[in-house]
Amino acid sequence: MSLLEEIVRKALDLKASDIHIKVGVKPRVRASKRLVTLEEFPPLNKQQLEEFVNYILKGKEEKKQTLLKDGQVDTSASFPGLARFRANIYFQRSTLGIALRHIPFEIPKFESLNLPPIMKKLALTHTDGLILVTGPTGSGKSTTLASILNEINQTEEKVMVTIEDPIEYLFKDRKSFIIQREVGEDTKDFSSALRAALREDPDIIMIGEIRDPETAKIALQAAETGHLVFSTMHTINTKETLNRFIGMFPLENRDQIRMMLANSLVAIFSQRLVPRRDRKGVIPLVEILVNNPLIKEALQDPKKFERIHEYLEKGREVYGTQTFDQHIVDLYRKGLIDYKTALDHAQNPTDMELKLRGVVD
Repeated sequence: MSLLEEIVRKALDLKASDIHIKVGVKPRVRASKRLVTLEEFPPLNKQQLEEFVNYILKGKEEKKQTLLKDGQVDTSASFPGLARFRANIYFQRSTLGIALRHIPFEIPKFESLNLPPIMKKLALTHTDGLILVTGPTGSGKSTTLASILNEINQTEEKVMVTIEDPIEYLFKDRKSFIIQREVGEDTKDFSSALRAALREDPDIIMIGEIRDPETAKIALQAAETGHLVFSTMHTINTKETLNRFIGMFPLENRDQIRMMLANSLVAIFSQRLVPRRDRKGVIPLVEILVNNPLIKEALQDPKKFERIHEYLEKGREVYGTQTFDQHIVDLYRKGLIDYKTALDHAQNPTDMELKLRGVVD
């Protein structure tokens, strides 16, 4: 524990987002997107890794069994007075390895995250429906969701149920009453916890991730029956999110799912993190889909589905939708990202170059 605590302290000093530990090498951390070796520590041995894992999984018998059965397990790791982490423990080359993702104790205020204000507005003005936050691993989905939910917690008298694997941010009840359940600790799986949540008088349900069709369908049903449902998916943009969501289901059920989505979807926020111009960390780049008559029609009619990107571009002034490229231009004009970053992350670099040079509005 003392050695692991020393590694954690050093990682926190470097403001690292992740810690990587395995047998035979020195610990490494990811700080400002760079992988940094902690040279002051010796290469770690098998016994040390086993001690680290025993500490993280102390009292978590079901998680231990999952690790032995599946070869990996997700859990949370707490270091009192220091930090909390989301932990993935795994076997590699028949020895243990650990990946730790730092979770701040304090939930960041929405305004501090440089997110488009419409994201907060949609969450605060809707009382039912489905809102998805999507993006690749490490894109800030959990932080975005936590900040939005905490805004509601500060201002609204709601019952919230969160179902997570593992629990990441810890909420303190303010105006809202918040129930946090961890898969593998407090409940067997997402779908059974979601069914139970519907009997717990919720106004808001947050599902850590939609991974399977059963969870997806129950989430839609909850959204249709007067609940505001939030969740995440590992997808790269809003259109791919819809494709993945609908594609979870057998062909014979997809028309029904399209109809349910058309009626219950509020919005999809798809985000990535890109380097700030001042090199002081990262800033979110967000594509926003807001359900509106054009999007609803595209969901119901597969022939119009391919036009979703066009609808996002054209719906900005009226509905608040935006593409990644539109947000890139905004961030560049505000001086928050540089020219190279803008081109590197553009969906169409040639068009982006013209836009940034003022040739195209």
